[in-house]
Amino acid sequence: MKKLCALVFLILISLSGAAQMKLIKKLLSNEKDTLRKASFLPIPSFGYAQETGLQFGVGAILGFYADRLDTTNRPSSVTLNLNYSTKKAYNLSSFIDVWGKGNKLHYQGEFRFKKLPFNFYGIGNNTHEKDEDKLVQQQFKVLLQTEKQLLPNAYTGFSLGFENYKYTDLVADGIFSKNQYYNNNTGSVLYLGISQSYDSRNNNNYTTKGFFIRGTYQYAPSIFKSSDFTGSQFKIDTRNFWKLNAQFAFGVQGLYNSVIGKNTPVYLLPQMGNDEMMRGYYGGRYRDKHLLAFQAELRYRLSSRFGATAFGGTGTVWGVDDFSAKTFKPNYGAGLRYFFDPEKGISVRLDYGIGEKKVNEKRQSGFYISIAEAF
Repeated sequence: MKKLCALVFLILISLSGAAQMKLIKKLLSNEKDTLRKASFLPIPSFGYAQETGLQFGVGAILGFYADRLDTTNRPSSVTLNLNYSTKKAYNLSSFIDVWGKGNKLHYQGEFRFKKLPFNFYGIGNNTHEKDEDKLVQQQFKVLLQTEKQLLPNAYTGFSLGFENYKYTDLVADGIFSKNQYYNNNTGSVLYLGISQSYDSRNNNNYTTKGFFIRGTYQYAPSIFKSSDFTGSQFKIDTRNFWKLNAQFAFGVQGLYNSVIGKNTPVYLLPQMGNDEMMRGYYGGRYRDKHLLAFQAELRYRLSSRFGATAFGGTGTVWGVDDFSAKTFKPNYGAGLRYFFDPEKGISVRLDYGIGEKKVNEKRQSGFYISIAEAF
């Protein structure tokens, strides 16, 4: 009996090992998926921050084509991220990017529910580390967008969104509670939007050639409390890419974001710094009513599975202070890429970004592990 159990155990180990080797071979294979099949990748995530403690969770992405037989159909994706920390911070988010048959319709969606400690430094382009105030933000966000192709590569769209925020100040005499401008700690906003875009990119996941521009206008009417935000948000996102040779491509992006209205709360102010634009800056270290940023990226594709990048940029915010070319802040860095779905260009990226060095402060920097390219 013991020999039989031992034999079964050895067979299971052998099968498990064979399955693992098959998975590893598949993840490292350079063979192209000529059948354009759907792909799915779950990714465990771990991290640590002083404010949140040990973070752990899981992320996943599903890549597919609405029409596998149409080689011009753009790849679609659905991502999911769920994280929790030892200090009871949590984040549940999902993003949807679906291209219909013939690329005639384009659907995007975002769902986010999180409660997360973060550092607040005030408003403007010249905040200081010594003013750091520890807050807890609770956010619920839903955004739905649809675009229809009316002319070749040109899309006209409509969006509907809702956001609700609540802030808890952990420092009684901190900068957040001292200034009346920040006292809109709880609020909701419902906005309706329109968009117009032009998109000639060769791949919307990993672009090496083509031009993209989208202008978005959103209006938030007064339908909740009189103290809630009423006004407009405006955004322009433009990108261009050049394929230098079989392995190298160069891309640039410009981003303008503005919010104008009454009772503008902290949570709607454009923020400098995240894993997509101005990498290396703490998200929200600089925030104000207007943001303008630029970045460039050199992309290197070592093989169908692996790549690397070098990037640099500059950006500023204004509103509290006047706009000035002297206030633009630099960033630069590099990263690695693993393409778990080479045919669709869907990647997992590791980026390290570096920002400015202010007097009597450490140089700002950040490390990012993300799904999909920065732009």
